[in-house]
Amino acid sequence: VQLVEAGGGLAQAGGSLRLSCAASGFPFSSYHMGWFRQAPGKEREFVAAISWSSGGTTYYRDSVKGRFTISRDNVKKTVTLQMNSLKPEDTAVYYCYAPRLRFWGQGTQVTVSS
Repeated sequence: VQLVEAGGGLAQAGGSLRLSCAASGFPFSSYHMGWFRQAPGKEREFVAAISWSSGGTTYYRDSVKGRFTISRDNVKKTVTLQMNSLKPEDTAVYYCYAPRLRFWGQGTQVTVSS
C-alpha cells in the first residue's frame, strides 16, 4: 500500500493550494479516503473525507467548509484537496489517509503566511 502526497508549499493568506494523493496497492475505488493535518505542537485533526464512489459524499471540519474541496478520481486513483482562501491557521503538515486500512501517507507541508 502506498499513499503519496504532493502539492504542498508556501502560500499567502487568501491564496490557494491544491494537494493530491496518489494511491496504489489496494482497490482504491472501494475505499473512503480522507485528509488530516497536524500543526506544530498540536494533535492531528480531521480536515475532509470522501466516500468511495466518484462524486461521493463529502465531509469537512467546520473551519474549512466553503474554502476546501475534496474530490477523487477512481480511474487515476487520486484524491485531491483544493484549498482556497487560505489562512495562517491552515499551516500544518497535511496527510492523506485510508481509514479502513488505517494507513497514512508521508505528509506534505503547507505554510500560509499572513
